[in-house]
Amino acid sequence: MSNPIHSVPSVSVTYARTGSSTKANELGMRPMQEKAFERRGEQYLLIKSPPASGKSRALMFIALDKLANQGLKQAIIVVPEKSIGSSFADEPLTKFGFWADWQVEPKWNLCNAPGTDNGGKVNSVGAFLESSDKVLVCTHATFRFAVDRFGVEAFDDRLIAIDEFHHVSENPDNKLGQHLGQFIARDRVHVVAMTGSYFRGDADAVLAPEDEGKFEPVTYTYYEQLNGYEHLKQLDIGYFFYAGTYTDDILKVLDPAEKTIVHIPNVNSRESTKDKIKEVEHIIEELGTWEGTDPATGFQMVKTSDGRRLRIADLVDDDPAKRDRVSAALKDPSQKNNRDHVDIIIALGMAKEGFDWIWCEHALTVGYRSSLTEIVQIIGRATRDAPGKARARFSNLIAQPDATDEAVNEAVNDTLKAIAASLLMEQVLAPRFEFKPKNPQNEPTPGFDYGEEGYKPGETNVGFNHDTGQFQIEINGLAEPKSKEAERICQQDLNEVIAAFVQDRNTVGKGLFDEEMIPEELTQVRMGKIIKDRYPELDEADQEAVRQHAIAALNLTQKAKEIAVSSEDEPGPNTAFVQGVRKFAMDVRELDIDLIDRINPFGEARAILGKTMSEESLKQIQAIINAKKVNLTPEEARELTRRAVKFKQDRGRLPDITAADPWEKRMAEGVAFLARMKAEAVRG
Repeated sequence: MSNPIHSVPSVSVTYARTGSSTKANELGMRPMQEKAFERRGEQYLLIKSPPASGKSRALMFIALDKLANQGLKQAIIVVPEKSIGSSFADEPLTKFGFWADWQVEPKWNLCNAPGTDNGGKVNSVGAFLESSDKVLVCTHATFRFAVDRFGVEAFDDRLIAIDEFHHVSENPDNKLGQHLGQFIARDRVHVVAMTGSYFRGDADAVLAPEDEGKFEPVTYTYYEQLNGYEHLKQLDIGYFFYAGTYTDDILKVLDPAEKTIVHIPNVNSRESTKDKIKEVEHIIEELGTWEGTDPATGFQMVKTSDGRRLRIADLVDDDPAKRDRVSAALKDPSQKNNRDHVDIIIALGMAKEGFDWIWCEHALTVGYRSSLTEIVQIIGRATRDAPGKARARFSNLIAQPDATDEAVNEAVNDTLKAIAASLLMEQVLAPRFEFKPKNPQNEPTPGFDYGEEGYKPGETNVGFNHDTGQFQIEINGLAEPKSKEAERICQQDLNEVIAAFVQDRNTVGKGLFDEEMIPEELTQVRMGKIIKDRYPELDEADQEAVRQHAIAALNLTQKAKEIAVSSEDEPGPNTAFVQGVRKFAMDVRELDIDLIDRINPFGEARAILGKTMSEESLKQIQAIINAKKVNLTPEEARELTRRAVKFKQDRGRLPDITAADPWEKRMAEGVAFLARMKAEAVRG
């Protein structure tokens, strides 16, 4: 019998539904697009904005201005995959108030063209550069090959717009990153870079610091986007654990009444049964009785036990004829506003980045994905606003670690990564923080609400701007950034710093499972190392300032959540988090950086993990994590194991690594160390 899955979301946020982010100005621009258009004169522009905020159209406005008013010859739009090319199809912008329409000649949308990226499509790029036409759309791959063939100088005086910019990296092996560095060094093109998740899943930075400093950032936060929706009010994110085969447990998190995208695991992952077709069939059987295939769309028709009929799109089947028909039906523009067109989409590698289905209420992913970036992209599928859609959620279904399984270490890694993803998303979804050192000369800032009693000179003040979704918090002893780059990092890049911190396996493991852990080991030592590695060009004082700002943002988010969850009050929309931050700041004797450093950033995640995972699995993970930090020789471990056998003969159980008795704990450490040593020997 499989263990029950506990549906305790690790992150739950509510928003006010002001409607502001969906309202257009007299030029037909929504707030994010207007914000980006104000910076249209910049040579290098970086737009950081969530899915569904309108980045594609923002680029159209900016590109048309650069072509008409800034002397650029042409605009080249570069997207990561062919399917995203449709986001830059013709748009009648004059219909909504702009002074020009967006038009792409069919022959210059190479995402729709036949042929290979390194063949005819590169020839087409060459022909476009020689032509008088204005706009070309192609994939990252086509663009890379074109730059290799024609050289960066062939693109002089043109706009290069790179969508999904997080695919770029300063790593020498990243060709697009190399080319971008060459374009910036030559300084003859304009670049607009756009991304919904400006951090990569690996340790590499997107841009070299000296190049990044040339970009003017336009940041539109998740908070601004979601708080300004008309319909969506609540977003839940959770990781849930199962035992056995996921297809047997999937209906414990998959609600057939919700519009859902299910991403099944890669066939090479441990969660996979190694037969993806049968997995899809099993999911369909669990949902109800199959009633055939719709001839027009290719959707699977399923009747549930309560009499409802589900339309299920299978994007897993490799048969090109079947999958292309289903894919075309999902993209049918005449069905975009039809909520009943499809109910559930089952996919493996598709329906992620750039996939637009506004009705999606639940993104359910089995197994941890390759990176935090991919998780953020999948979550973005569910964060569109749509009539009647008040709640959306993302669920990551993960196999519970099993000590008898050879892949137990991989299972532990996936668990830690899922926790890291939820912590990062919590940070991404929260209002932005601006920290100020507390001093007697401080004054209130216009536009900020300081609570019922207003601003109090000489005390800790927490201001909140309801329009911009920004906190202003005074912290005693806080180090201020001195250089322009450190100031930019504190204002723009704290989430990227936190992403690097929570992706560090040793840091997460220690914070969650090491009961002897001193918080400063994480907040000062480990975060400090991450800052030094990430920003070596900063001096020591600026590195410390960035560290303090990053850990303050992470820990205040955790404390606000803890207070909001434990509060018995029923706050109105989107006030729980604000109240939580304010209450924590007011309740402590003094909000200073030393106090913030003494908070375990993973304390609240540990509490949630205790509610979502079985006690046995938690003990197993704790044993694995703790075993890795034990400094023992093989001889000592064997001696401890022998004593553990004697302990078992006397007590009827093995020593417990979480025991209060130091000796029992030490014996258990020896057993865990020896077990790991033997497992590593087997793997070779």
